[in-house]
Amino acid sequence: MLVSDILAKKGSKIFKILPSKAMIEAVQGMAAFKVGAVLVVDDKDNTLGIFTERDVTRCLAAHGARILETPVGDHMTPDPMTCRASDSVASVMSSMSTHHFRHMPVMDGGKMTGIVSIRDLVSNSLERAEFEAEALRAYVTAG
Repeated sequence: MLVSDILAKKGSKIFKILPSKAMIEAVQGMAAFKVGAVLVVDDKDNTLGIFTERDVTRCLAAHGARILETPVGDHMTPDPMTCRASDSVASVMSSMSTHHFRHMPVMDGGKMTGIVSIRDLVSNSLERAEFEAEALRAYVTAG
């Protein structure tokens, strides 16, 4: 199974924000779009970083609610690790697990084509395992 298979199911919409925007705008957008991460891009749509729900939690714990008015670019993770649509789901899951993050932008030909979360990958793996188990049951019962 490839990352491209995941994107084909979930779509490739990406929530993006400029680094000068307030953190509160990123938080509101993540809530509205029901996503856990936003890509921080410049005015030419070049990816500068990623800002996630974990970043929000850390900032609030360290600085309180007033931090939400500061620029999201000050709190993003710069140059996030990325994958390609042609990468295997297993290799991306392994990278996410090893490096302790839950969202990975998908790049192809220097262009951002989507973002996958650990939830996307695990859900897909579970669906595939259930399908294979059902196929095995059908094979055994038919024989």
